Amino acid sequence: MSYNDPYQQQPQQPQSPYPYQQQPQQPQYQYPGQGYPPPGYPPPGSTGQTNVMAILSLVFAFVFWPAGIVCGHVAKKQIRERNEEGGGLATAGLVLSYIFGGIAVVACGIWIIAVAVVASHGGTTGTG
Repeated sequence: MSYNDPYQQQPQQPQSPYPYQQQPQQPQYQYPGQGYPPPGYPPPGSTGQTNVMAILSLVFAFVFWPAGIVCGHVAKKQIRERNEEGGGLATAGLVLSYIFGGIAVVACGIWIIAVAVVASHGGTTGTG
């Protein structure tokens, strides 16, 4: 017979111990080539633009290290908020700025010590 008998036993679905809890949905498989976004494009939510402050941070690291530090920290904050590119540039600018700043502080300290040593000798040549 081809009709459905209402009195015939239908297979039972397994019952959840928690009847009001929804069962999780299975994710659908995406075949290769159907993914979003296509290869070569930035990830979703990214503007695809490099943060200008990150670029300036890297440039100022070589020119004027205090500005590189400020620009680097501002760039990191903007990249987080705006979901922009350039996190690596900002990090590189910060690292280089701190390194050059440390070198400058050590060089100034050595210069101050050298001036103090020369001044303590009274500027004489030692003949006499």
